[in-house]
Amino acid sequence: MTRTRRRGRLLGGASIAAAVVLAVALYWLQPWKLWQDETVREALPAAAAPSGASAAVPGAPAAPVTVARGTLISHEHSTTGTVELIRLPDGSHTLRLANLDTSNGPDLRVWLTDAPVKEGVAGWRVFDDGKHTSLGKLKGNKGDQNYPVPADVNIADFSSVTIWCDRFDVSFGAASLASV
Repeated sequence: MTRTRRRGRLLGGASIAAAVVLAVALYWLQPWKLWQDETVREALPAAAAPSGASAAVPGAPAAPVTVARGTLISHEHSTTGTVELIRLPDGSHTLRLANLDTSNGPDLRVWLTDAPVKEGVAGWRVFDDGKHTSLGKLKGNKGDQNYPVPADVNIADFSSVTIWCDRFDVSFGAASLASV
């Protein structure tokens, strides 16, 4: 009888420990996101041009102008689409992801970086080695979306964009930015 109780307690404790480990693993990995698509369809922002001569931004275009662009390549996950760095009439910049198609995942971010884009596994983890700035959480893993570039960011300091998984420190996909 004592041996049966001991075995029961041992199995009960092991079951509770296994349930806790499983719950933590599910929370950390969030595997269900791999099968959930979030499609975003944002129009290009149409910032109003400054009014009056005193408010004019020197060299600002009258309409949005693409100043750099690139094509996304796959890293940790299959990723396609294009990236455009756009200067708006008010002088601000927006990063646009167009026709994005990648996997969903936990804690995905859009980063401007100074790292070179490398094909294959060699390119998966280079983007946090140098200068980078987060433009925010990825709004969706499919579609067209815009990310305002903060005014204090010098776009000349950055040469690439990555869809970065902060949870696992890995790039889902990236693009080199080439001046237009």
